[in-house]
Amino acid sequence: MEGLNIVRLSTDGLEDYLYFFEHVAHTDYPEWDRCYCLDYCGTDNREEAKSLFLDADVRREYAIRYVREGILQGYLAYADGQVVGWCNANDRAPCLRCAGYDEMIQNRADDGLRVKSVFCFTVAPAMRGRHIATALLERVIEDARADGFDAVEGYPEKGDADVYYNYPGHKELYRKLGFVPVGEAKERLIVQKRLR
Repeated sequence: MEGLNIVRLSTDGLEDYLYFFEHVAHTDYPEWDRCYCLDYCGTDNREEAKSLFLDADVRREYAIRYVREGILQGYLAYADGQVVGWCNANDRAPCLRCAGYDEMIQNRADDGLRVKSVFCFTVAPAMRGRHIATALLERVIEDARADGFDAVEGYPEKGDADVYYNYPGHKELYRKLGFVPVGEAKERLIVQKRLR
């Protein structure tokens, strides 16, 4: 999409990130309102993870802390100065212990690679279909290569899913950018793009 600006999440973008998840991201799907994309970072304590998702104000406080401490990593997409998209892209190593990762992939052994994991894409409802997720993933790949990662990994749904449950990215998105299957879980494919 012309005029799109992709920015790595930092404390400078914290207010934009919060605004996006509080007023834009899920306006057409209230069930996920104020999720802040926290499920794939943070804790391996399942009880803490459960309590985190009971209260949006609690999630907000965790989100602020996770951004400030660099635990939550990803990218914001801007168009005309407004945030229109998000991609959660984090170092896989700490995420292997997360409750969300374990539920999605179930007991996967570490393969020894330094991997950037892509867990979620969220695009503003009015901006869908404009290749924003593609631009976000291209930036993830570019930065992962520059940062010395061995591969970028994604977890698309195996079968068909609606726009909401394709939040990890559609399998065709990964395929067109050169990702190949390296494994699978109950409902997910595990796809990788090797960078070296």
